[in-house]
This record gives sequence, C-alpha cells and structure tokens, in this order.
Amino acid sequence: MSKKQQAAEVIIKLLVGAGKASPSPPVGPALGARGVKSMDFCKQFNDKTKHIQPDTPLPTVITVKPDRTFSFVVKSPPTTYLLKKAAGITKGAQTPGTEVAGTISLKHVYEIAKIKQKDDNLKHLSLESISSSIIGVARSVGIQVIH
Repeated sequence: MSKKQQAAEVIIKLLVGAGKASPSPPVGPALGARGVKSMDFCKQFNDKTKHIQPDTPLPTVITVKPDRTFSFVVKSPPTTYLLKKAAGITKGAQTPGTEVAGTISLKHVYEIAKIKQKDDNLKHLSLESISSSIIGVARSVGIQVIH
C-alpha cells in the first residue's frame, strides 16, 4: 500500500554561451536526462540572450518541474571573464602574485561591480563590497588593479 512519492524539482546549473545554445553537449544531455525537450530551452534561451554579445559565457540555472516543464534564470557573466576582457587578455597568469598578466583601473572594477550587482544574489550588497570582492578575484587571476 505504498504511495509513489511525487518527484521534486530538479535544479541544473550550466554555463552556456549567449545566443549559442544548441541541443549538443552540455545542454542536450543535461536536459534530456530529465525528460525535457532541449530544443525548447535552446529557442527560449537564444531569444532571451540575443541582445548580449555572442559567445559570452552566461551561468544559467534551470529548474525542471515534475511535469517536465522548466524555467530558467540567466545570471551575469563570470567575474574572471569580465576581468580578462577588461584587461584585454585571454588567459590569466601562470603564477598569480608574482606574475602580472594585465592591468585594469578602478573604473573598470566599478563598471564590473555594476554589472554583477544586477544578479539576484548580490542585490543586497553595496557596490563597495562587490568591488573589493572583484579586486580579490583580479589578484587571484594575476591582474593588477591600478588606483
């Protein structure tokens, strides 16, 4: 006389290029395993991100409901991506702390902080605290911040 428990919502986290979602890996297998049509997600995602520069990596959180419907939230690009783009480099330093891969100004840090503040999990933080976090990430990548 056991009753079948209703499956809970499943959360999938992916890093997808803006406007470049396709049913191929990593999107297709991640959604297909949960019974969601990956083409539907790709169309909605590409529509939602068409105003962003193509190939910008966007962290995406997909919530799959028990009835196989889904919703997703697109977050801002990773801090390291924005820092490397601002510094004009493609790769961070081999040995951060001793080697400097590039330099950025505080103005760049402030602009990145304004982009990151739009994320739901950072809305309650001040620009100053987000900026100090970004400076720490820049240091760990090997980018020097000039005051």
